[in-house]
Amino acid sequence: MVSVEYKQNILIRTDIGMKTGKKCVQGCHASVSAADIVRQKDKNVWKKWMNTGQKKIALKVGSLEELKQIHSKVLKKKIHCFLIQDAGLTQLEPGTITALGIGPADSEILDTLCGHLKLL
Repeated sequence: MVSVEYKQNILIRTDIGMKTGKKCVQGCHASVSAADIVRQKDKNVWKKWMNTGQKKIALKVGSLEELKQIHSKVLKKKIHCFLIQDAGLTQLEPGTITALGIGPADSEILDTLCGHLKLL
């Protein structure tokens, strides 16, 4: 029996001029929100991920279109995710899409969807 490795991918837009701290906060929003969905909808996966170090990978996305394309592919694979829209209180206009939290989910499947992206 093959053991599945779980991880979470956090995609951050790099085309909208967010400062480093803002990128970190948006990534945190994406991570927590996506993980909470998995906790509610697939507790077994969430527990395995929690008990094996909560692996997370932060990745760069160069445009809104690229983020939307990946989001669409994730939804087609029925992987839990959460798209972050900024409240507009600091650097960005309200509703600006900044990040996408994906999973935790099977690492191999996430690699097929996001393996081409560079680390943040």
